[in-house]
Amino acid sequence: MTKNQTTILVIGFLLIAALTGWGIVTAIQNAVRGPTEVGAGVATRVQQIIHPTPTIYPDPTTIVLQVRSLARLETAQYTVEKVITAETGQGALATLFGDRLIFVAHGEVIAGVDMSRMAQSDVTVSPEGRVTVIVPAAEVFVATLDNEKSYVYDRETGLPTHGDMNLETLARQAAETEIEKAAREDGIIKLAQDNAAAFLERLLKSLGFKEVVILQGTPLP
Repeated sequence: MTKNQTTILVIGFLLIAALTGWGIVTAIQNAVRGPTEVGAGVATRVQQIIHPTPTIYPDPTTIVLQVRSLARLETAQYTVEKVITAETGQGALATLFGDRLIFVAHGEVIAGVDMSRMAQSDVTVSPEGRVTVIVPAAEVFVATLDNEKSYVYDRETGLPTHGDMNLETLARQAAETEIEKAAREDGIIKLAQDNAAAFLERLLKSLGFKEVVILQGTPLP
């Protein structure tokens, strides 16, 4: 046997020993962790492959469309929860082509008065120190969903279909409308108007006016 052959044979034995040792170490580690942990690790990897975590890439370019100064006095806030049912294709073939979902909507409605709508003539002071203020009519500023608390409770789609991709979007739009409607029916506008009047009265009296008269302006159409 030549010197080169001897060297190759020795290297081969070393590689076999290294691989065998690695295999033994791996086997020992698996034995220590136990079959349950190993199986759980495999299951986790499979789940990561089948259901990968979404990666979001926001566009670095931001376009500011409008900047507007606000003078809004927010005086009432409602937290509302509504259950919305949205459906399509609910006929004789609903089992095949129908789509129906139940959406639990959680949102908030904020109302108040827009002080920027006041004119100089809306504030008058008499020689006796009485101040009269015409406050703009209260309005709803915000009616929006809380996406973290809103969710689809149940959904049934036809067997050969995957449902209407726009159905949840329509349910969310309807939910925002219904949340605002519920707040209005419960009296958020009146509450916002009363709170604004009470706030302005306290403010003006703290400035030294002994008599304050608060009037409501014409509501917006």
